[in-house]
Amino acid sequence: MTRGRRWLQSGLVPLLSLALLAVTALPATAQPVRQVVIETSAGTMVWDLLADKSPKHVALFVKTVESKGLDGTIFHSMVARGAIQGGDPLTRDPKMRAKYGTGGLGTLPLEPSDEKMTRGAVAAVRVSGRPDTGGTQFLLCVGDQPGLQDKFTVFARVVEGMRVAEKISETPVDASGMATDRVTITRITLRDKPPPVPDPFSTETVDQLAGYRAILETSMGNITVALTPDKAPDHVRQFLRLAESGVYAGMSFHRVVKGFVVQTGHVPTRREPLDERQQGFVRFLKAEFNDQPHVLGTLSMARLESPDSATSSFFIVTGTATALDGQYSAFGRVVDGIDVVQKIEAVPVDGETPVDRVELVRIRVLPPQ
Repeated sequence: MTRGRRWLQSGLVPLLSLALLAVTALPATAQPVRQVVIETSAGTMVWDLLADKSPKHVALFVKTVESKGLDGTIFHSMVARGAIQGGDPLTRDPKMRAKYGTGGLGTLPLEPSDEKMTRGAVAAVRVSGRPDTGGTQFLLCVGDQPGLQDKFTVFARVVEGMRVAEKISETPVDASGMATDRVTITRITLRDKPPPVPDPFSTETVDQLAGYRAILETSMGNITVALTPDKAPDHVRQFLRLAESGVYAGMSFHRVVKGFVVQTGHVPTRREPLDERQQGFVRFLKAEFNDQPHVLGTLSMARLESPDSATSSFFIVTGTATALDGQYSAFGRVVDGIDVVQKIEAVPVDGETPVDRVELVRIRVLPPQ
């Protein structure tokens, strides 16, 4: 049997060559969404099971989980930031290393669906050229895998723990792509998907929101801002939830225009990737242009050309910028630390980019007193 653990590089996208995955579309039936909690030696992941897309593969996976058939197995093959592979029962035994990737196959035919092989997709491995050989082995896409589209049965999707999957993908491998260190699945459990929880700061009144303060802790000192939800309530809500969830931690002031603005909050400047919860809070905002003037100390949301394209990036005005009035959504003002803003404004720049990184360490939210 051809092993399901071989990898192939195609451009910059890592792909599996001999581990192909599959599905058969059946009529969807009404049922609660089930989740699996994957506890590993590298951390915990949570997957939504896609029973409406691939019922046979989900049923097999559930049966295997209930019998503890994957507890003690390992992630046996991976490509850094590309994909990780597990689910082979043979991997429990270190002495069977030469056969890793050959177990847990040969049970199910393809179940094609419209699920995409994108970041977070979990798909069933099968033997190359044999669409009837799916089983318990799975491939988890750490990055998008467009070259594998329509070749795989996607039966689950990661909803928590992609950072864990990324960490696993960076496990050292030998020349064949097999892990040299054991990353173990210690336990997998089933549960019903919990009901959605309201977003933070989604239920407070405007008066309640106005009582919050935020302290921008920077490498050059602290800046305290008061918020103006009477002018831009949705921008205030988003700013507070991004701050409290840690989205802004480890970013930089990436733009400094002397006499105009200092700007931060741009996600690509963050030192570490966002987790799933944080990513879910970074969303487009409908413009809330208002009559708050853009003067020294005004806090306002950056955007692209579209008025409704603001997400997380914001700026502090360092002069008088009347051209921004009514064109950008002002939502706060500096009440302490304007001297720190001016220190940031004074740093050497290359164009509009600081020569040396000015860190936004974190934003600390202070509740109403």
